Amino acid sequence: MLPSHMMLSCLLGAALLAPVPVGAADGPPAGGARPATGAAGARPADGRPVDYRGLHLTVPADWRVVDLDRNPDACLRLDLPTLYLGHAGTQGDCGAARAVAPRADTLHLEPLDGAPPRADIPTVGADEGEPLPKVRGDSNEIRYTLRRAGVMATVSYGATPETVRGVLGRARTLTPPTRPAPAEPVVAPGPGPRAAAQGPYTGEGFDACTAPTQKAMNAWKEDSPFGAVGIYIGGRARACAQPQLTAGWVTRQAAAGWHLMPIWVGPQPWNSSSTGLSTDPSEATDQGTAAADGAAQAATALGLAEGTVLYNDLENYTDRATWDGPVVSYLTAWTVRLHELGYRGAAYVSASSGAKALSAHYAQAPDAMPDVLWVARWNGSASVTDADLGLPAGTKQWSGARRAHQFRGDHDATYGDVTINIDRNWVDVDPAALKKARPHLS
Repeated sequence: MLPSHMMLSCLLGAALLAPVPVGAADGPPAGGARPATGAAGARPADGRPVDYRGLHLTVPADWRVVDLDRNPDACLRLDLPTLYLGHAGTQGDCGAARAVAPRADTLHLEPLDGAPPRADIPTVGADEGEPLPKVRGDSNEIRYTLRRAGVMATVSYGATPETVRGVLGRARTLTPPTRPAPAEPVVAPGPGPRAAAQGPYTGEGFDACTAPTQKAMNAWKEDSPFGAVGIYIGGRARACAQPQLTAGWVTRQAAAGWHLMPIWVGPQPWNSSSTGLSTDPSEATDQGTAAADGAAQAATALGLAEGTVLYNDLENYTDRATWDGPVVSYLTAWTVRLHELGYRGAAYVSASSGAKALSAHYAQAPDAMPDVLWVARWNGSASVTDADLGLPAGTKQWSGARRAHQFRGDHDATYGDVTINIDRNWVDVDPAALKKARPHLS
């Protein structure tokens, strides 16, 4: 999750995951996608026309076009301008980036039949050729069910959705649907009984950019050393789409005994109009409250029980003079608001920056401090000592099963013949202990 490593991963990913030509020489792709061309096969200078399942649209000329039917391991990255076509596969090519700056405009088109009932982003009905409902998502993602075309369209954007909404809004249906379209939008059903997904846990855990498939989760539950898994439930800086992440997925993992660590990737301590944290502590406080509102809404939609610990991913920074104040304001506001909403607040931070800032200000507002501290320090030590977390020696801060340590980042791990790119963690968290009054500690 560390940003310098993330930026290197993005550069490597851009080279490894090159644009996939739609309608290449090896035959027409599955799903009926093909390039739309003008006279003598020329493409307009101002865009790239594409036909998909009878839907005609023009995307900006610099967008990648990735056919997911041909490339089931392709990662639905949210940091590269892309048109994705078809149902998502395993997303096995997702690398180390978990937070991105900036977010890009992307559009994912897939058949309504088989589109997952995602609970982490809003889904609304629409008809091509008519104005799209103006909806904003806390994670800068919106799904539109294009009923006449029988296509689900997922819009992802940076600062504003208008550009990618314009691409979708200008789409036209060339042929009538081959089967009746559903009368109502395909939306995630309301969650049933909420999942208690966080029993006391001490041991290894992992996090990956996108929620693994059920097959992968089953294999790793059987053969890996992990009992905890971090899942990215939303946030404006989230790096990967989450086609597997449904309320049913959460319920199944909880029933299998996984300790879930839901992660929100909100504004970050870097300068970005789409993903940046304000340097003004007052504004950062408002951002922390808004992040908690979004995370609680996503957690509720995913069926996570009240009292679940929700983690805020806040990446490393080097200019502590600028960022320590806003970071503390943001994370304390996040925690206070989550408590009001019935959840617990935690923070993922770096040992050299966020952990030191929170520790230094602990005595000023102990009851507003995150309930759990999850620290990234890639030292290979599977433990949660003060030294591992960058805390003062002998401190009682975050003592008593309230710590996690990301001790190794960005590597491929294989268990049960399933390989996933992960970060590796040691987790020592007992949510029941968090209900106790916390002492005012220095």
